[in-house]
Amino acid sequence: MIPITTKRRFAPPTSGGRPTPGASRRELAFLVPVLLVGLLVSMVAAIGLGSAVVPPEDTARYLWAALTGGAIPAEDLTEYQVIWQVRTPRVLLAVIVGAGLSAVGVAVQALVRNALADPFVLGISSGASVGAVGVTLLGTFGALGIHALSTGAFLGALAACGLVYLASWSRAGLTPLRLVLTGIALAYGFQAVMSVLVYLAPDGEATHTVLFWTLGGLGAATWESLPLVAAVTVLGTFALHRHARTLDVMALGDETAASLGVDVHGTRRALFVLTSVMTGAMVAVSGAIGFVGLVMPHLVRILVGARHTRVLVLAPLIGAIFMVWADLIARTLAAPRELPLGVVTALVGVPVFVALMRRRGYLFGGR
Repeated sequence: MIPITTKRRFAPPTSGGRPTPGASRRELAFLVPVLLVGLLVSMVAAIGLGSAVVPPEDTARYLWAALTGGAIPAEDLTEYQVIWQVRTPRVLLAVIVGAGLSAVGVAVQALVRNALADPFVLGISSGASVGAVGVTLLGTFGALGIHALSTGAFLGALAACGLVYLASWSRAGLTPLRLVLTGIALAYGFQAVMSVLVYLAPDGEATHTVLFWTLGGLGAATWESLPLVAAVTVLGTFALHRHARTLDVMALGDETAASLGVDVHGTRRALFVLTSVMTGAMVAVSGAIGFVGLVMPHLVRILVGARHTRVLVLAPLIGAIFMVWADLIARTLAAPRELPLGVVTALVGVPVFVALMRRRGYLFGGR
């Protein structure tokens, strides 16, 4: 648990000395069920759509049969296998990664008090890429079979987390500026190492691996890859939401947070480790998917205000819906070829975000 002690009740984030406007509890109670229904509908639609379209009623029938152990006619076996073994784990991974990246983005932006921060600003994705390329070239963890690449990427992400922490630490603790600068600097270093590995590679396999980890994709999703990343993402998101009020105060500055009784350095250290582990787990199975963790938190703040109790509820849901549809576009727009998911998230999401930001005045942490 993150060590926090309080002297008095937390004050909400403000903009210009006034309380930040946002959704009331009644509005939040309306939005959450609507988004949950939208997510469920999006998942069923994405599972049924693809190079081979399966009608919604057949998709629901196959899913129900898989969940309840029902029988499937022999002539429907091929469609059933496509729905249950190929598309369903992929769509579930899209939900997990979209929700997780959005939640981590919210926390990291408050952690370093930087509107441009995202889950990858601390060099975690670059470390994961080095781990993935190293496994590809050296054949490490061969005994793990299809999980070798993900294991190498996750260990690379954890190694990057440790290096950033050690390089950022000083007697003054972990300061936001040192974390960001160190993370960016080490990210360049990891990218240089990765480039050398690719240059020295005897074939093009390493180049393909680097492209995947740089642009992201969910094509490697399997049922076996879901449990660990799902557990880490769900538990981590609940932990972040539990400390939403602390994030509210930390977004106001270290001096204000300390005056309200928050153990700033201990909290920042714990949040840094938590967000790094979550990011590493997601990058290990999806690569570095940009845009989502950077912009989804701001999009939700535009809609409901800056309180983290609201943002950490809605951002994962909106991020999950967005990722499901972005992945559907990635695998159908240029079928049978698959577009890099990170490219799709940026091309689709950026215009929407810019339009919303121009339509409604917005400042980081307020309006």
